[in-house]
Amino acid sequence: MINFIIHKLKRFAWFKRLNAKVTYELLAKKIPAKDWHFMNYGYAPNSQETQLDLPADTMQRYPLQMYHYLGAKVSMEGKQVLEVGSGRGGGARHLATYFKPASYVGLDLAQSAVDLANSLHALPNLKFIQGSAEAIPLPDSSVDIVVNVESCHAYGSVSKFLSEVKRVLKPGGHLLMVDFRNQANVENMETLQQQLQDTGMKMLEEENIGPNVIQSIEEEDNSKQERIRALVPEKWQKLFAEFAGVVGSKFYLTLKDGSRKYYRFVLQKPV
Repeated sequence: MINFIIHKLKRFAWFKRLNAKVTYELLAKKIPAKDWHFMNYGYAPNSQETQLDLPADTMQRYPLQMYHYLGAKVSMEGKQVLEVGSGRGGGARHLATYFKPASYVGLDLAQSAVDLANSLHALPNLKFIQGSAEAIPLPDSSVDIVVNVESCHAYGSVSKFLSEVKRVLKPGGHLLMVDFRNQANVENMETLQQQLQDTGMKMLEEENIGPNVIQSIEEEDNSKQERIRALVPEKWQKLFAEFAGVVGSKFYLTLKDGSRKYYRFVLQKPV
């Protein structure tokens, strides 16, 4: 009954905003940060993508790769980068370190996530601030690149978010985004594609990366299950496993049968 009520309430923008804020405030407070820097489902690269050389003991290799191969789509060196929905900050740290932007700002609705990320990831060119994706607290035309990873599905208004992205981007700036949509919902992948088209920004790349995410979930499953058992109280482990998208979860099964789509986008604001 509770799940049914929540499913119905998610049709309302106010509830989507509240649900996202409460969920990620709690996760930032309750899950030990040193063992969980990423919250995305991960990415296994295509054969034509240059393999990323990571230490054998790298934790959450696949979620890190989600950021890496998205960030590699455009040059970040010397640029002003904004990540909207930066979460625990692991992806921001990797991109700020590896691709050497002049500055990287991570924006998140959850203050606890911002505080956690600032405490974990101290770099000269990196900082985290609290704010809404639907009212980005930055000036017009102040950002070269906006990064958005598995985040906008939770926003009250995706159209407002995209309008804000276009506002803060400099002419010629880029939006790099990955996200999923359940095809059974009114707001499915076709809806997102139309919303992106309606921005007037140029679509440079659009790719279905569902198979890459499925492979990631499968290859990371053992280590993810171990972390859940180690970090999450036993009474919440089943619920958290569903949230984390382990093999056999609803997220995994709908991605596997094609009823959930997962895409990667690269857009450019007109000059």
